[in-house]
Amino acid sequence: MARTVTEKKITSPTARRKLKPGRQPHWVTLRAAHSHLGWQRWPDDKAGRWVLRRRRGGYSQETIGYADDAAQADGVNVLSFEQARMKATELASGDTRPAGRLTVSKAIADYIDRQASLGKPTAGAESAAVVHILPALGKCTVDDLTSHQLQKWLANLAAQPARIRTRADKPQRFKPTPVDEEGVRRRRASANRALAVLRAALNHAFGEGRVSNANAWGRRLERFTNVDGARERYLSIEEATRLLNACDPDFRRLVTAALQTGCRYGELTRLTVSDFNPDAYTISIRRSKSGKPRHVMLTEEGTDFFRRLCAGRLGGETMLLRANGERWNPANQSRPMRLACERAKIMPPVTFHGLRHTWTSHAVMNGVPLMIVAKNLGHRDTLVLEKHYAHLAPSFVADAIRAGAPRFNVPADNVEPLRRLKTRKDP
Repeated sequence: MARTVTEKKITSPTARRKLKPGRQPHWVTLRAAHSHLGWQRWPDDKAGRWVLRRRRGGYSQETIGYADDAAQADGVNVLSFEQARMKATELASGDTRPAGRLTVSKAIADYIDRQASLGKPTAGAESAAVVHILPALGKCTVDDLTSHQLQKWLANLAAQPARIRTRADKPQRFKPTPVDEEGVRRRRASANRALAVLRAALNHAFGEGRVSNANAWGRRLERFTNVDGARERYLSIEEATRLLNACDPDFRRLVTAALQTGCRYGELTRLTVSDFNPDAYTISIRRSKSGKPRHVMLTEEGTDFFRRLCAGRLGGETMLLRANGERWNPANQSRPMRLACERAKIMPPVTFHGLRHTWTSHAVMNGVPLMIVAKNLGHRDTLVLEKHYAHLAPSFVADAIRAGAPRFNVPADNVEPLRRLKTRKDP
């Protein structure tokens, strides 16, 4: 009787620190048949290593890289869990195509490595690849892709139910298949995001001359239209106050920082004490979503908050920490945000990203020019703001219409219209 694998949670350095070091790796199952990804750390080592276990007649094991336990992942030698899972899935897929023929899985891996080398975030692309792209298209040769094949993949992806966050040792859970208009829109929007990752990877391969043409995923491939939907709602000042009062102390500091700056969750979790400049009333964002640094201007209230937060601390310390002294890691904000909304009776609840939307909405409504808001948020121009926030600035729209709408010099009409004369047929 075949042995079963007892799966462990190895998705983050924090979770892996709780596991027993030793000769035996801790495993999770991969989508590829008869294959597993393992994390192994000897007692004397600071960092573990990633191990691929797959069946080739009998089972074999091979090390595919070091884990990001003691050093930041670089996508080459030191791998995060998602990077290790994607590399292991690619190796375990058993691609037997002739050497030199570029597969989709290799194109995506090269693209993510390139993004990481430029200092750009890759977690979203890695997750989309592992969950949505590689299972269906990973083994396909890029030169052999057709627009019909990709269009069918996109349609099937949109028809699948959404995944629910599930423990690593449990079977993946899914939401019910959407039947209402909003549910269908969300699934199509999700499929479009996966398509964007695939297109970016294939275009990168084409730009480097590794693919003969890009017709399959070019204009012939149509993404779903009119599915972006409206941005999530913003909180009123009264709702924001209730939310802050409902937060645990460590999470309250994180929420306050978001409301005072409009910064993204990842930007806030990377802040150090030295990023706050009390003389210039600014917070320095050294690595943003676009990869470009920026300075966020603060109000006096925001400056006072960060001054209290950073008082007496060393410049290299992480500014915002959890109650246990550890950093805020990806997805750590979801549960406390949901609980705070429940306690504060915020209905419908907002996500942490809704705090960025709240800052932006109130800044626009208070008359801050869109270009200034865009610069504080890290946008290149005002196009996104004009699309999603211009309706909140009625003076902006009204001033533009009054200044530029056509005038026809219509003369005043002092003549009243004649009344219709009654006829014999009239009642």
